[in-house]
Amino acid sequence: MKTTRRCRSLLSVSLNFFALFFSITAFITTYWCVGTQRVPKPKCSKLRTHQCIDYGVNETDPNKVVYSWETGDDRFLFRQFHTGIWYSCEENIHDESEMCRSFIDLAPASEKGMLWLSLVSEILNIVLLLVGFSLMCLDLVHSSNVIDGLKLNAFAAIFTVLSGLLGMVAHVMYTQVFQVTVSLGPPDWRPYNWVYGWSFCMAWASFTCCMGASVTTLNSYTKTVIEFRHKRKTFEQSIREENAREAFGYYRERSMQSISKSVEVYPSQSLKSSRKTPIPADSLDLSDIAESLGEEQC
Repeated sequence: MKTTRRCRSLLSVSLNFFALFFSITAFITTYWCVGTQRVPKPKCSKLRTHQCIDYGVNETDPNKVVYSWETGDDRFLFRQFHTGIWYSCEENIHDESEMCRSFIDLAPASEKGMLWLSLVSEILNIVLLLVGFSLMCLDLVHSSNVIDGLKLNAFAAIFTVLSGLLGMVAHVMYTQVFQVTVSLGPPDWRPYNWVYGWSFCMAWASFTCCMGASVTTLNSYTKTVIEFRHKRKTFEQSIREENAREAFGYYRERSMQSISKSVEVYPSQSLKSSRKTPIPADSLDLSDIAESLGEEQC
């Protein structure tokens, strides 16, 4: 029982650790959604001669208009971007660096409340995961005490389940806010196309590990309670059987003693009754004896 319970505790701690790691990683990274943005090409200059629109410059007649024959998507650049809970970063078309903006500022005013609620839920998710992980570690260390282990398992399962539910709600709310921001966000930020990134996958992997840890912890709690009750029932049954055997032996011994005593009493009484009682000499009359003897002689 102790080895099996320890293995279940190790599995729960491992799943909770992975859930905590995935959740923290997803929370601090900016790859929940990745894609491309379509921006107009800048004007060509001496420093920039490619990926730009060359309108041409007539040195002799500056007032002469020169047209660019680039049409459609040729007039735009497609720069990569990646967005997280906190920031949205996109490529800088003028150099090799990145520009980052707060995603809270990019979200529409109607969605800011839901976005803040999503952030609070993510923070609570991490805090509850940390509490559940600490309780599971305590259970693993103090595995010799079954009663304390059951209490720790119960609280760890409750905190882990709450953490998973809050994480799921936070992920769904962020997804809704991002989709609304794609449609109603600033024009210079709206994505041309986008997909969910690896941070988003890690967030849902954290939810999966979290629920797996909670189910494993509840399973460990239930099995430990069932085994404990079964052992207690077996112990009580063995105690009752032992008491019954002792009582049976005691009454049997008492009955044998009573039978032996009764056997000893009855023979002594029969011997006493069969034995003749002596006649005292003072009570005998010698004259009566002589007369009786004379009568017999006649």
